Amino acid sequence: MTTTADAPTTGELLLPPTDPRQHLTSPTTRTVLRLQQHMLAAAREYLTGAGFAEMLPPIIGPVTDPGGRGSKQVDVDFYGHKYKLMTSAILYKQASLLAFPKIFCIAPNVRLEPLETANTSRHLAEFHQIDVEMAGASRDQITAVLEELVRHIVARVVTDLPAEFAALGRDTSVFGALLGQAFGRRTHAEAVAELIGLGHPQNPDAEIDWEGEALLSARSAQPFFVTDYPKGSRGFYDRESAQDPGVLRNFDLLAPEGYGELCSGSEREYDYARIVTRMRETGENPAKYGWYLKLVREGIPASAGFGIGVERFTRYLAGLDGAWQANAFPKLPGVVSP
Repeated sequence: MTTTADAPTTGELLLPPTDPRQHLTSPTTRTVLRLQQHMLAAAREYLTGAGFAEMLPPIIGPVTDPGGRGSKQVDVDFYGHKYKLMTSAILYKQASLLAFPKIFCIAPNVRLEPLETANTSRHLAEFHQIDVEMAGASRDQITAVLEELVRHIVARVVTDLPAEFAALGRDTSVFGALLGQAFGRRTHAEAVAELIGLGHPQNPDAEIDWEGEALLSARSAQPFFVTDYPKGSRGFYDRESAQDPGVLRNFDLLAPEGYGELCSGSEREYDYARIVTRMRETGENPAKYGWYLKLVREGIPASAGFGIGVERFTRYLAGLDGAWQANAFPKLPGVVSP
C-alpha cells in the first residue's frame, strides 16, 4: 500500500502533500475516498432503514460541546456576536429529538487540537462524524445500534469493494471477528488495571490517554467497548449512574490492531438541575448555554447517542497510516494547509 502519491509506508510520520493536486490525484486517495463514499451510503442505508431521520445540523452556534481533551474552540463573528464553530453537534442532537425521536447527521467538526496530536495518526483539526441520537434509549440499546451499524457498514464495503481493498493491500479476513462475534466490553476501571499491569501510568480518574488506547487496541482482535468513565472525565451531558454515583453511563468504541478510538457516546443528562450542577462542577458558565438550558427547563427527552469519526473509521477499514489519508483536504493540527 502507498500512503502518498509516490511514497511507500516507511513507519515514520507521514504528512499530507502540500499540493492538493498531488493528494487528490493519488491512486491511494481516490481508492480510499471511493471506500469512504460507500461507507457513508451504507450508514444511511442502515439508519434510515431503522427509522432514523437525517438532520442537517448547524456548523456555528453561540455554544458548542465543551469537552475536547485540551482542544480549543474557534470563534466567529456572527453579526457582532461571538459564535463558535461546532466541535460536536451533541447539544443540537438533543434538541433535534423535539422534532423526531430518532435522528442522525453526518457533519463536519472543527477542533484546534494540541500540537502534539499531529503525530498520533488519529487526530485532525477538521473532521467529520456520523452522529446518532435516540430518545428513550439506554446505553445498552444505543450500543446495540452502534454495533449493528458498524457491522452493516463493514459487511457492505467488504462485499461490494473487493478490488478497492486489494488495491490498498488490506486483507479483509481481519474483519472476521467483527462480523462474526459480539464486540468486547470492559469497564474503565478494568482498562486502567490492565494498562497499569502493562506498565503504562494511566490516571484512574481521567479518560484513557492516547497511548493507553493504542496499547489496549493493539491487544485486541475485534472492536470493544470501554464503559463507565469516572465523573469529571467527560462533559456535563454524560449521565451519572443512579446506582453507582461517580460513574458515568457512557462508552467509547475502540478498533483493534492499534487503531484506537472510533466512537464515543453515552446516555444523556436531561434534568435541568443536574445539568446546571454538572456545568458548574466542570467549570462551565451556565449563562453561556441560555438557549439550551431553556429547552431543558421546558423539557427534552431522555436519550442516548454517539458519534463515529468518519476519517478514523475509514482509516481502520482501509488499513491506513494516518487519518489524514481519509480526508480530501486534510488539516493536521498545526500544519497550515488548503
